[in-house]
Amino acid sequence: MALTQRQKQVLDFLADFVETKGYSPSYEEIANALQLSSLATVHKHVSALEAKNYVRRSFNQSRSLEVAPKYLQEFRRIRQESAPRLEVPLLGRIAAGTPVESFASQETLNFADFLGRSETYALEVRGDSMIDDHICSGDFVLVERTDQVRDGEIVVALVGGTETTLKRIYRETNGMVRLQPANASMQPIMVAADGVELQGRVLAVLRKYH
Repeated sequence: MALTQRQKQVLDFLADFVETKGYSPSYEEIANALQLSSLATVHKHVSALEAKNYVRRSFNQSRSLEVAPKYLQEFRRIRQESAPRLEVPLLGRIAAGTPVESFASQETLNFADFLGRSETYALEVRGDSMIDDHICSGDFVLVERTDQVRDGEIVVALVGGTETTLKRIYRETNGMVRLQPANASMQPIMVAADGVELQGRVLAVLRKYH
């Protein structure tokens, strides 16, 4: 059944909210996001969508709105098709040492593994403590938000609840954690395990030249 423009806005907001957060919004969140004048207006639009079989709700339960599976599937398809392109052509290999023969390639380099996920964020690097790992001041690192890391991985660590640093992590047998710089002129940071909060591990390094 046909939807009014406002009903379509409410339905798309519901679908996007559910897709992003994994649960349905409250009526107050719908009203605030779409600048609706009152909760009664939200109820009116939701009732109309329910009558047209676009949503289903359970009474006496908060956050109980469910978008019809068929519409949700179509919403995902349209959003995927309209999403920014996250890949570039991989045209071959280039030598940074001895020259090698170039060749054509139909491959692409896809950035979807890094981007578009809520647990991925970026930081701008300041300082030269990781320069031997080719991470320079002014570079950007893409970080996966996690506290599950392996020894030797490059991590974002909050030390003493006040200072965040980018280092390789090693857990020592005496209960200490060693945050190892990649710079021969710098000493590692030794700190008790309970004094370190891991905020993520590095996935990639980006550098802009222009």
